[in-house]
Amino acid sequence: MNDLSRAERLQIMLTEDELRLLDDWRFDRRMPSRASAVRELLRRGLAAEGFVRSDDRMKSKDFSVTNGAGLEDEA
Repeated sequence: MNDLSRAERLQIMLTEDELRLLDDWRFDRRMPSRASAVRELLRRGLAAEGFVRSDDRMKSKDFSVTNGAGLEDEA
C-alpha cells in the first residue's frame, strides 16, 4: 500500500500493552511508522476474514450481497 493520497484520518486509543505489541511488531519488521504498521495489520486482518480491496468496477453481486436476480425473477 504505497498510496500517498490518503484523504481520511483515523484516530484510535490503545492500551500500553497494545502499543508495546504494535511497536514490537513494527520494529521486528522494520516498518517506517506506527501508521504503516497499523495499515498493514488492518490489511492482513481484513484479508484473513475474506475482505479484499474493492475495485470501482465491482458490483454488489461480486461480493455475494445479492444473487444477481432482478425483480422480474421474483414474480
